[in-house]
This record gives sequence, C-alpha cells and structure tokens, in this order.
Amino acid sequence: MGIQYPILEGGMTIAGNAELAAAVSEAGGLGMLGCNPGWSPPEQHVEHLRTHIRKLKGMVKKPFGVNFTLFAMQDKAEALIDMAIEEGVKIAVTSGGNPRLFTRHLKDADLTVIHVVGNVRQAKAAEESGVDIVVAEGYEAGGVNFPNELTTMVLVPYITSAVQVPVVAAGGIYDASSFVAAIALGADGVQMGSRFLTTKECHVHDNYKQAIVNAKDTDTAITRRKLRLRVRSLKNEYTQHLEEMERSSATAEDIQSYIGFGTAREGMMDGDTVKGDMLVGQMAGMITEVVTAADVVRQIIANATAIVERCNKLHQT
Repeated sequence: MGIQYPILEGGMTIAGNAELAAAVSEAGGLGMLGCNPGWSPPEQHVEHLRTHIRKLKGMVKKPFGVNFTLFAMQDKAEALIDMAIEEGVKIAVTSGGNPRLFTRHLKDADLTVIHVVGNVRQAKAAEESGVDIVVAEGYEAGGVNFPNELTTMVLVPYITSAVQVPVVAAGGIYDASSFVAAIALGADGVQMGSRFLTTKECHVHDNYKQAIVNAKDTDTAITRRKLRLRVRSLKNEYTQHLEEMERSSATAEDIQSYIGFGTAREGMMDGDTVKGDMLVGQMAGMITEVVTAADVVRQIIANATAIVERCNKLHQT
C-alpha cells in the first residue's frame, strides 16, 4: 500500500477524523478516515464525508484510507462509496457487512480493498469476493464485535491458515509487545483503534480520553446480546443499566428504545461519561497517557526490535 510500517489505524466511524489519519500516515502507518467523522445526520452523510476527505487530502500526501462501516451507513453506503471514488480515495476498508456487496465495484475503480472479518468462513468469503487484505479482528476489540467471540490469539492463526491474501491482526493490540505477538501469530500487520483514541490528534472529547486513561483491566463490558449484537464499551451507568435490562424480562425493543441512536456521540464526542456510550477495547487499562499518534507508531517500531532480540535469546539457550 506504499506505507512504511504495517500499522493501520482503525476507522472508528465517528472517532476517525482527518487530523488523526494524517498524523498516522505521516508517521509511516496507514491513516484511516471514519465514515462519519464527528457525526452527522443521515441526510448529510455524503457531503459531510466528502468535506473530511478533501480536508485529509490537503493535509497529507502519503497513503490513507476510508473505512466504510456498512451497517452504520445503511442505505447511504453506495452513495458514500461512489463519492469516495469520485474524490480519488485509493484504499477502502469495509466492515460490518457482506464483502460481496461493494468489493467488485471498488476493485473496478482500482481501489485496494480491505475487509474486516471475525471467523474463517467470513475470511474465505472476503477472499473469494476479491478483497486484497483481510483484517482478523478478535473479541478484545472495542465497539461492535463478531458473534463467535473468537479472541485475537486464536483467530489470527485460523485466518492465516485459511486464506492466501495478507492478514492484518486487530483486537487488543496497543504496543510493541502485542505488535510482535501478532506477527508471531502469522499476521502481516496490525490494526489499532482504541490506542489511537487517546492521541492528541483524535477529536473525541477529553472526558472520554481521560476515562480510558483511568480505566483498569476489568473496566469494559459487552452489552446488547439481546439485540444479537456484542458491543464493547467502558463500564458506566449507561452500560450497567443495559446489563440490568438484558438480565431482566426487557424485550429487544425495550433495549433498543433505551439505547436510542445518539449514545455513542454523547459519550465519545460530547463527553458524557455517565450516560453516554464510550466504545473501547479491552486493552484500555494499559493506556496511561495521551500522546501523539506519531509517538504511538514510533514507540512500537523502536521497541519491537528489543522484543525480537529477547525472543532470539531463548533460541540461543
């Protein structure tokens, strides 16, 4: 893809802004613009994303991509993808939907296509549809997770043994150790979302960033199983009430009514750490400070060598 290091920024829908994507790309990774940066109503999605693509193109000359979270875009997916092609986007990541829907269209427009998967069946289907790369995302990841609940440690070897296209590991990756572990499992690179949330360039609310910095190892929760979803977020009053509803006789309709359609914006963009939804992965407890995106990339690459050398000593003995 023309990048220096095999480190991809996760799209993160509303959290993936132009400044963050530009910083990751400039540091040698692949910056990724979310499909609805900061949030906009459905009727404004296309022009809203167009504005952010143009902004990003004006900030960086290095490769970048756009993430299309298919389930979140609903009936706007095709229009958003067509607009991105018009704007000269060269790399697309699709997630949360069937890769057969848009892969051929994207490939015909000469884009590199990456698709996020959660099991072997999905990986094979993505490869058959013509994608160039698959992202194997484990259950440790923040946000919407795959129903099979396969962790990164077991998912990545499953996927690398099942497909011929390059595999990127995601879920629970945040530093040099997890980067090297992913490569050891057979991945060709990594994708990180949560670690880039707590960077200076990310436009999410400071309250949200500080909540991640303050998190401990057990401070994320999975909710919405009654909706046939699995969403990982930081624990707060909002997730506690959701868990109580799921243990009660509340119906799926009751739960959806409580969730509404703006809780992620309230938690992540407005900074409501009590009643808002704050999507983040299990590794939140390992993040102790807000740094620049370049610092994240540089520290991973700089420290990876020492970890590999330590592993080599095991072989020497």
